[in-house]
Formats: sequence, structure tokens, C-alpha cells
Amino acid sequence: MKALVTGGAGFIGSHLVERLLLAGHRVVVIDNCSTGRLENLDFLGQPAALEIHVGDINDPLMASHFVGVDWVFHLAALADIVPSIQMPLPYHRANVDGTMMVLEAARAAGVKRFVYAASSSCYGIPDHFPTPETADVRPQYPYALTKWVGEQYVLHWAHTYKLPAMALRLFNVYGPRSRTSGTYGAVFGVFLAQKLAGHPYTVVGDGTQTRDFTFVTDVADAFIAAASSTVVGETMNVGSGHTYSVNRLVELLGGPVVHIPKRPGEPDCTFADTQRIERLLGWKARVGLEEGVKAMLDVIDYWRAAPVWTVDRIQEATQDWFKYLGDKPSP
Repeated sequence: MKALVTGGAGFIGSHLVERLLLAGHRVVVIDNCSTGRLENLDFLGQPAALEIHVGDINDPLMASHFVGVDWVFHLAALADIVPSIQMPLPYHRANVDGTMMVLEAARAAGVKRFVYAASSSCYGIPDHFPTPETADVRPQYPYALTKWVGEQYVLHWAHTYKLPAMALRLFNVYGPRSRTSGTYGAVFGVFLAQKLAGHPYTVVGDGTQTRDFTFVTDVADAFIAAASSTVVGETMNVGSGHTYSVNRLVELLGGPVVHIPKRPGEPDCTFADTQRIERLLGWKARVGLEEGVKAMLDVIDYWRAAPVWTVDRIQEATQDWFKYLGDKPSP
């Protein structure tokens, strides 16, 4: 197949590109490198089957790269909570308008499969665990909202225009090449940079909150399984099949801890019900937390240039989080 990956120079995208090339497919990457890094693809060398275009998905000229493509994987997006609260318009443009542009380019090109990277953040603070796809949608911040709106456009294009599209709601993806941007974000990048710098891990609350940490190679395999299937118009959770406490993660990483205030709008637990994807695609996660953490520690130097977050820096960076989503943190 000829596959196109938007956001292909990003964290998940680069792993998906690697998997696709190993399977013998030709791959086209579109990435504006706002959060992705071309260096994430350097290890691949310069294979003839790989074509990279630096550009924005909202640029109409990007549509020309969809011609002749069989599979489209739409991963390009702006992520993270705080910037989405501070700058909702760029998030809407990237995650909603950008998704419409990609859908229309794919429709015009007559692609055979379209797989969208949706977000489990749409569930907000769920009532039930494991959380099924039928759970109420309760986005707590603009990032979650824009990713869910993008998902609705994908499903609508599948229903109205018969585009062979579907969505995968990803839970707490981690692994090598996870982002090292200057934005305060996912726990793994924060903790690994702190470990390298000899700083304590900044654990939110008491650390008993749990997350469905899902290893990135499992997620890449889920995308390929979705594209290889005939399933259309469905949303499916992609999770590890387990939920792990932040305290357990700290235990595996090893090192001292400092606690910071619990944040509003964050669930105490994320845990995917994966029965639907197991039934429809035969997919199931294979990498456990212990194995995944070891894989990240093996390449820990990747995070040496990442920002090191201290208690004071985090408090400053999350002021708008507390301002708009709940009470301000204690001084």
C-alpha cells in the first residue's frame, strides 16, 4: 500500500512510519514540525519508499500529496492541556479545521482507508472503569474538545460521504521519542528529564491516581490493524488492558519524590475498555509497563535536552489551568 501519515515526524507518527516501512509499504509524511521533529525519522536513513513533506495540513497545496494514496493516518494535531486553555483558536485551527482539510483531501483522492487519532481525554472524568466507548463525552479543556470535534467530523464523513474512515481513542501513550517540547505535558517526559538532572519527580497529589499507560509500538500496530480491516464508521479505545499508579511508575524509575497540588479536571483513573477493538480488529496490547519503562530507560539520553520542571516552574506554567478549571493552587 501507499500510506500517508500526517504528523509522521511526531512521537506516535514516527513509530507508525517505521512499522509501515518494515511491512513493505510506501510512506508519505506530512508534518509542519511545530511539535514533530525530522530527527525522529533520521534512524530510518533515506529509504526510497519514504517521502517527507514539511508543510501544514491547513495548506491547500498539501492535498496534492494525497493523490494515489491508499491509506491515510491522521495524527497531526496540537496537544497538551495548558496551551489549549491559553490559545484555543490555534487548537481549533489545527485539530478541527486541519482535520476537515485532511478529510476533504482524502475524499477527493478516493483513499481506501482513513484512520484518525482520537483522544481518550474526551471522556473527561468518567463514571465507569474500564471506560467503554459508549461513556459520556465530557471534555474538560479545549484540547479534549477539539480532538473530539475532529472525531465527529471523521465519523460524519464516513456516514455522509461513505469515506472508509474510523477513529482510535488513544489512552496515555508513552515510549521512545515522546515529545520534549518546552510545554509542560505528559508525565514520562517530565519524569525522565528530572531523572537525568538529578531532580525529584514532581508527583501530582498523592500519586495513587492511575493511568492506562499504553506503549507506542502497540498503538502503531493498532493503527495498522485498523487500516488493514474493513471496519468503517467506528470509534475504538486503544489501551493497555491495565491501569497503573503514578507511584508504581516512580518505583520503576527510581528516585526521590516531591508532591504538588492535585489539578482540577483530571480523572483519578484512566482505564480503557478494549473489548470492542479486540472483537473487531483482533488487536490487544502486548507491552506491559515494566517492559515499556525499561525500553525508555535504555534510550533516556533522548530527554537530556528536554526542559527540567521544578515545583516553581510547574506552578507558574499551570496557573491558567487552575484559573479556568478550578481553584488556584495554594502559595
